[in-house]
Amino acid sequence: MQKEIKVGDNLKRLRSDKGWSLDKAAKETGVSKAMLGQIERGESSPTVAKLWQIASGFEVSFSSFITTCSNNELTSLFRDANELRREEYNVGFFVSLLFPFEPALGFEIFELTLAPNYQHESEPHNLGVTEHILCISGEMAVLFDGEWHTLQAGQAVRFNANQLHGYRNIGEENAVFHNVIHYPENKQ
Repeated sequence: MQKEIKVGDNLKRLRSDKGWSLDKAAKETGVSKAMLGQIERGESSPTVAKLWQIASGFEVSFSSFITTCSNNELTSLFRDANELRREEYNVGFFVSLLFPFEPALGFEIFELTLAPNYQHESEPHNLGVTEHILCISGEMAVLFDGEWHTLQAGQAVRFNANQLHGYRNIGEENAVFHNVIHYPENKQ
């Protein structure tokens, strides 16, 4: 059984680890002090875009907010996207965290599912962050370098994520893709 992950608890822990007040966290993330406090208290559920904005301000991985802390010990690990799939961050956008960020590896892996006609755009991530997208099923388009690029099942693309980017389902069925997000050394 999967343990319930509390985004607010992780936000509070990360803020404490950095020694930041809510004011400092608001300044670094561009998210209001009131909103950060609501997230920490479990009174507000942030969207994927808002979590990315917070993660970028903290200079940590996205998975830092949606999983429990890793002990940083690399061991064999079997994961099932069907058991991990969650839609609570955006309706029509399912997130399965296959492998959370590990400092020794420098990346995290997600399986993402977009409902038909769903589009998600992300603000730029920190300098040096790259995304690797592999379309597993369906048809999708990926926004980077100012334009949408079409991907069919089996096609992949890599791009610098420190720019406006996004994902769009352009087919009539769910579009499923893997996203490997690599962080520069000493970032999580």
